[in-house]
Amino acid sequence: MKFIREIIKFIDKKIIIPITRFFVFIGEKIKLTDKPLERSLSKKSSMIILSLVLAVIIFFIVDRRNATLLEKNAEVLYNVPLNATYNNEEYVIEGLPKTVDITLIGTKANLYLAKQLPTQDVTVDLSDLKPGVHKVNLKYKQSITSVEYKLDPSVVTVVVNNKQSETREIGVDTVNLDKLDSKLSISKIKLDSDEVIIKGTSENIANVSAIKALIDIKEMVDPKSGSNILRDVALIAYDSKGNKMNVEMVPSKVTATIDIESPSKEVPLKIQTTGNVVFGKAIREINSNVQKLTIYGDSKTLESTNSIVVKLDVNNLKNDKDYTVTIKKPTGIREISQKVANIKITLDDESTTEISGVRLSYINLNSNYTAQLIGENNTEISVILKGVESVIKNIDSTKVEAYVDLEGLGVGEHKVKIKVKGDDSRVNYESKVTEATIKIAEK
Repeated sequence: MKFIREIIKFIDKKIIIPITRFFVFIGEKIKLTDKPLERSLSKKSSMIILSLVLAVIIFFIVDRRNATLLEKNAEVLYNVPLNATYNNEEYVIEGLPKTVDITLIGTKANLYLAKQLPTQDVTVDLSDLKPGVHKVNLKYKQSITSVEYKLDPSVVTVVVNNKQSETREIGVDTVNLDKLDSKLSISKIKLDSDEVIIKGTSENIANVSAIKALIDIKEMVDPKSGSNILRDVALIAYDSKGNKMNVEMVPSKVTATIDIESPSKEVPLKIQTTGNVVFGKAIREINSNVQKLTIYGDSKTLESTNSIVVKLDVNNLKNDKDYTVTIKKPTGIREISQKVANIKITLDDESTTEISGVRLSYINLNSNYTAQLIGENNTEISVILKGVESVIKNIDSTKVEAYVDLEGLGVGEHKVKIKVKGDDSRVNYESKVTEATIKIAEK
């Protein structure tokens, strides 16, 4: 009641009296007329009543606001960090949450003030605990004592273990390689430390399968050919299933020197045709605006890549035709100097010729067997060439390959189809004899 009387006294002194004086002053300035409203407003008694009504209204507004401010409410502070005190050189603590939630209970005014002040730490003191299982209470040093609080959780069960250590080698994992310029490749990565000390419980250490330095290409600033330095590379521990493990590592980060190169090679573009042009016609010329390509990749892939092949479908082609083809990168090649080739096929009348003395060989014979061609003159065959005369007249037996495929065949005699091929895609190659008899025996 004393609080309310003080509010009334304050309102009377600071609101009612000033308002009354104001309206009295206004009334004195208003000239009297015959109008009833103006005559009423000019009376001092009317001014006092009006100011009293306004004061009462203001009183109720203030009283209502005061009642709201005095009501108890609750606010929750989520994910407040938990700080633990213990000897981290000697012990490993398991079971401690990283954060807790705090529920604050109090008036709105106090809660508002409490939220404006810096959040105090939630703490737990484990310095006196020995190895084993313990239940411990969490503590919170509140900013305002008039506010109640509840922690979630307020009690936790922790396991204290002796800390073990072990030295392990550091491997390297590279991620986001697609962010590296396709003409570049990583030739070598060297770390400033080859070993790391891992610390934790004996069980956790035993479960660590690998320690990897994670080289993220996205973190490299403008990588170029030569040596590139990447600092603060995180070390990550993995178990045998590839899951990350929470163990302490010294050092926890390393510096990596990344050697980048741009190996390349120039190879020819080879054009292969599929299908047959119309009867009586053959391909005289195949012209392309791209003759050679520069390819980029690792050294091993470049060594085994001697050409880039594109295929053209010429089935039932009647007239000369221009093609625009996309040049696809072979597996392992990261970049090629040209992506598109413009190719022109020119036709002419077909001619036929026969060449003899083409040596017949076999492929895909099981290593436990031997094979022998049966029949007279079986080691050489004749091949029929079809194409434009100016093209086929320059082809001899050394430029044609004839063979039989023995894959999957066992001991005994077998009739197999003879296959013929040559380097010039403008020519059709046909064996005059379509089959050969092969005798397979064990070694």
